[in-house]
Amino acid sequence: MNAEIIAVGSELLLGQIVNSNAQFISEQLAEMGVNVYYHTSVGDNPERLQHAISVAQERADLLIFTGGLGPTKDDLTKETIAKSLGTTLTLDEDALESIKGYFKKVDREMTPNNEKQALILAGSQVLKNENGMAPGMLLKKDAKAYMLLPGPPSEMKPMFSTYGKQAIQHLLKKKEIIHSRVLRFFGIGEAQLETELEALIDQQTNPTIAPLAGDGEVTLRLTAKHESKDVAITLLDELEIEIMNIVGEYFYGYDQDSLGEVGFKLLKEKGFTLSCAESLTGGLFQAQLASLPGASSILKGGVICYQDEVKKKILSVKESTLEQHTSVSEKCAKELAENVRELLSSDIGISFTGVAGPGSHEGQPAGTVWIGLSMKDQPTKTFHLNLGGGRNANRIRTAKYGWYYLIKELSE
Repeated sequence: MNAEIIAVGSELLLGQIVNSNAQFISEQLAEMGVNVYYHTSVGDNPERLQHAISVAQERADLLIFTGGLGPTKDDLTKETIAKSLGTTLTLDEDALESIKGYFKKVDREMTPNNEKQALILAGSQVLKNENGMAPGMLLKKDAKAYMLLPGPPSEMKPMFSTYGKQAIQHLLKKKEIIHSRVLRFFGIGEAQLETELEALIDQQTNPTIAPLAGDGEVTLRLTAKHESKDVAITLLDELEIEIMNIVGEYFYGYDQDSLGEVGFKLLKEKGFTLSCAESLTGGLFQAQLASLPGASSILKGGVICYQDEVKKKILSVKESTLEQHTSVSEKCAKELAENVRELLSSDIGISFTGVAGPGSHEGQPAGTVWIGLSMKDQPTKTFHLNLGGGRNANRIRTAKYGWYYLIKELSE
C-alpha cells in the first residue's frame, strides 16, 4: 500500500508552524509496511485542496489528511473531500454528545458552529477524539481509502496511535514490516562515502541504503522490508557488516546518537574525568558535555584561553612556544592539553587552538585548527585540521572533531 499525507492549513505555508504531523505519521506507517512517497501541504483553499486530492488519487492507495476539521469557515477539509468523492456529510450523534460534554465540563457556552465538528463523511468509520472535539474518520471508496485526522498534534497523535493504525491494519492485504537503522559517520564526506559504497548501493534491493549529509556528518539509513521483524533485523545486520568492512573507521553511532553522547558514554564506562582548554571554540566543547545529564561526574572543568596571556599565565604555555611556533601550532595544542590535565587533575585533557575566521591569524588562514589530546600515562596526541567553513561553522566542526578523536581513542 502506498500512502500520501496531505496537510491542510495556510499556517503551514506561511511558516507559522512546522508540519511535525507528517513526520510522525510517516514513521508510524513505515513500521506497518506502508510506503509514503509524497508529503503535500495545501492552504485553506477548496480549489487547491481539490487539485491536491486529484493528484494524490493518481499515485496513492491511502490518502491521509491532517487539519481543517475545526468549527471555523476556513476549516473545509471534510466539505471539499465530500464534494470530490460525490458523497455527503452526516451528523455523528456520539461525536456531537462528546463535544457538548466538553463545553459543559469547561463551563463554556457552545456556539452553533461547533456542531460542524461532529459532521463526518457518510459511510465512514469514526475515529474517536479523546483529546479534543473533532473526530477523525476513514472512508473506503473506489479502491481508495481516505483518512481524516485533526491538525493539533496533541489530538492527532493519540488518535492515530489508538484508532488510526488499527483501521489501516485492516486494509492491508499483505502485512509487511519496514525496519530501519541509521548508521552515523564522521570524518568522511557524503561523496566519498557514496564512492566507497558504490557497489553496495548499485546492487541494493532489500535492504536499501540511503545516504544523507548533515552538519559535518554523514548518515546511512538502512531499510529492510519483510513480514517477519526478526528476518528484517537479520537483513540489516548482514548489510551493516558489509558496510563496516569498507568504511567502519568513520563510524561512531546509531540512530539519534550524537558525537557528544557517544563520547560521554565511553568516558563514563571507563570512569575517566576530563578537562578542557579552549581557544577558538570558546567553551563550546564544554557546553556540549555539560548539557548531558551526569556530566558533573566526568567534567572537571576547563579554561577558555582566547588570548595568549591566558595561555601563558593560567595554563603555563611556554613563552618560547608562542614566540617560535605561535598559538596556532601543534606544540601549543600539546602543551595546552597536558597542562590543563595537570592543572585540574583529570585523566584526560583536550585542547583546541586555531583560527575560526573570517580572517587569518598568526600567519595561518581561517580554518587552521590544532587539537591536543593528553591521556594519563600515555603520549600526547595532536590532530591538524584545515576546515573550509565560516567562523561559527569552523568552531562547531572543531568541537565535533574533538569528540570524534576522543571516541576513537577511547574505543581502541
